[in-house]
Amino acid sequence: MSELIKKQVSDARGLMEKAIDHCDGELQKIRAGKASPSMLDDIMVDYYGSPTPLNQVGSVNTPDARTIVIQPWEKSLLSGIEKAIMEANLGVNPQNDGVIIRINVPPLTEERRRDLVKKAKAEAETGKVAIRNIRKEANEKIRKLKSEGVSEDEMKTGEGEIQKLTDSFIVKVDQLSEAKEKDIMTV
Repeated sequence: MSELIKKQVSDARGLMEKAIDHCDGELQKIRAGKASPSMLDDIMVDYYGSPTPLNQVGSVNTPDARTIVIQPWEKSLLSGIEKAIMEANLGVNPQNDGVIIRINVPPLTEERRRDLVKKAKAEAETGKVAIRNIRKEANEKIRKLKSEGVSEDEMKTGEGEIQKLTDSFIVKVDQLSEAKEKDIMTV
């Protein structure tokens, strides 16, 4: 296999790994009945006029499986954090005691679990689509190498390598999805 094709395969592998990481991150955000600091990753707090991620204005901990505790580094941020959590519409009620904010994560109903499984499957499908798009772009780049003197056989070999990569990464997405589904459905 020529160096040009090896580079395309290597680039595609890197992009697919990023797609897997992104998909895993999105799946982590879907709550599975247990309290997790990552549930609050997308929450932005108004910090002196600029939106700042919650984890940069205080510590976020989970003392037990059903509670999240947020301790802001500045007491003046308590109401702002509370407001940001309410606006995030996570289905939880923050409790402000003047020092910290506690969030009790309610147990999931069967219907809510099924909805979350659907959401997880949709995220997994998005990940698969991203990987397939990477395959398509890599194959197009390999076909364009014909003008640089790459033979038909080398192009076919390169496309075969890209397909093997695609298949292995789609299996990884399926594994992530199955693990998340099992996590959500575990009571």
